[in-house]
Amino acid sequence: MNVIQITLAPVLIAYSLAMLVLLVYIANMTYLALTGFRERKKLSSSARPVLKELPRVTVQLPIYNEWYVAERLIEASAALDYPHELLEIQVLDDSIDDTVSLIAEKVKQVRSKGIDVVHIHREDREGFKAGALANGLEKSNGEYLAIFDADFLPKPDFLKKMLPHFDDEKVAFVQARWGHLNRNYSLLTLLQAFSLDAHFAIDQLARANTDYIFNFNGTAGIWRKSAIVDAGGWKADTLTEDMDLSYRVFLRGWSARYAGEVEVPAELPVSFTAYRRQQYRWARGSLECAVRYIPVIWNSNFSFARKFQATLHLTGYALHLLTFVLMLLYPFLLLFATKYPSLLVPAGIGLFMTFLVFAPAAYFAVAQQLLRRHWLSSLPLIFMMSIFSSGLILNTMRAALQIVQKRVVPFERTPKYAITHRTQLWHDNRYQVKIDALIFYEMMLALFNLWTAWFAWNTSHYLIMIFAFFFAAGLLFASGFTLLQALAARFIPASKPDSD
Repeated sequence: MNVIQITLAPVLIAYSLAMLVLLVYIANMTYLALTGFRERKKLSSSARPVLKELPRVTVQLPIYNEWYVAERLIEASAALDYPHELLEIQVLDDSIDDTVSLIAEKVKQVRSKGIDVVHIHREDREGFKAGALANGLEKSNGEYLAIFDADFLPKPDFLKKMLPHFDDEKVAFVQARWGHLNRNYSLLTLLQAFSLDAHFAIDQLARANTDYIFNFNGTAGIWRKSAIVDAGGWKADTLTEDMDLSYRVFLRGWSARYAGEVEVPAELPVSFTAYRRQQYRWARGSLECAVRYIPVIWNSNFSFARKFQATLHLTGYALHLLTFVLMLLYPFLLLFATKYPSLLVPAGIGLFMTFLVFAPAAYFAVAQQLLRRHWLSSLPLIFMMSIFSSGLILNTMRAALQIVQKRVVPFERTPKYAITHRTQLWHDNRYQVKIDALIFYEMMLALFNLWTAWFAWNTSHYLIMIFAFFFAAGLLFASGFTLLQALAARFIPASKPDSD
């Protein structure tokens, strides 16, 4: 037996399994999109009762070195349309730079207007964001806790729109939909907006309204204090403390609501290196929660559908891992096809691969339709979004490998620069994130995929050629954009002196 005969069966089995699992994820995206269409009508037509008696609310603002956006967040929170005697604002400040004095002065100004606002500054930053929230929880007086990250700007009517969703004593939290202050700032922010729109317009809506488990997104939501306490409080042993707590409350028998009609605008990362850091944290935290809770979920008394959907939800970033497997297997398949020409001939394979190309794009298009945006004119960018997602494959691979290695990685926040208009520059601002050496491995993987595309072209397997080319394009976009931004940050003249 030669090498091809020995490796043929294992490669075909691995490829078949990878494609089968991909089909499950893609089919579920289609199911969620159809469910989102159905549930969107209920969302727009449902009328929530007006609260007869307003509860006491604590607004928590976790902040760490956010010199550019801290003041506007405090001002927006102080402008909430809610009785002052029932409102408490906690600025949970873990900063170690002059953001501390900036916040202290702003809190003093707000307090002079008769608003109950307190500046809680920690110097040790134990537990990071989860630790700050837990510390604030102990000192809070509210029955409900509204949480806003530093880059969010809640509208004045936020509390009055959200609180009626606590229509049952077992509702643990209510999540609002994220908006985007700088959606059209750059190609990067626009692609991020497409991705987040799909998550909120489809995924959160469909899961919440079909009694599946969905997660609090870390900000722009309200928690019932007793639910947090019942589930064991905030914990910092994963990088997504929000998802971790969400699953614990569902396992404790609580439910949750999604208020998709309430939008809270926020600033998208304008730095690709910062965006990478954010995506790494989300990927690793999600996979950490998957390792921790999937066995517990399947041993629970949840319905099969709820268990199945929770598994797909927690392992969503596995799509990157499966894509990486396909990248490695394509050259083997092409090599085998030179000896066994009929291997890739079946029509079903071509139809299936075509479906895999168009399904994600259709998913993003549906999200834009549900948000009443002109999706047709955005189709080229939506297709680009599908390609763009493959550019962060190695970012997710690193997160998964570090979990296997049990490597401890600290929580790192995504810096924001108060960028809302295209004319604003940020390259000379403080909080710059250093370039990630991973981009050079991404470039190497892109070249590998270009070679695969060339191999497929020469063997007339054009669908594999298209896939390999798309993978290469995504990797080159992610690594190239990161490198160009890093060079710009280094060589563009500073527009103003930095006080840091």
